[in-house]
Amino acid sequence: MRTASGIVNSSGKIIAGVVLITAGYSADGKYSHYLLVQSPITFGEISLAAGNYVIGWQRGEDDLIVKFYDAATGEERGAVTAHRLVTGSRVESFRIWPPSNNSILQIGRFAIPYFLEKQPAK
Repeated sequence: MRTASGIVNSSGKIIAGVVLITAGYSADGKYSHYLLVQSPITFGEISLAAGNYVIGWQRGEDDLIVKFYDAATGEERGAVTAHRLVTGSRVESFRIWPPSNNSILQIGRFAIPYFLEKQPAK
């Protein structure tokens, strides 16, 4: 499944996403990916609580402007810049890398760093 990816944190919570099939110019990158978050996560300066989100992006000169939206309401949660990975990196349509390897969300040749929030002790 080259168009879906996910991780499980130390508490067994899933963070996963998949590429949405969009066609035509009307899509314009607004919603290109679906993201399921069962544990708080931060992408750049955007902190997301557990929930369902859609992601869209627009190409810049040498980066992507990636926007996060609430899946149910379409409310924008914020935008972050994804930077080009080093030359020779494998291109992935969508991949969430495990934090032990490389804490990034990869879209194509671009990446956004992420940080998993600590779960409260029970």
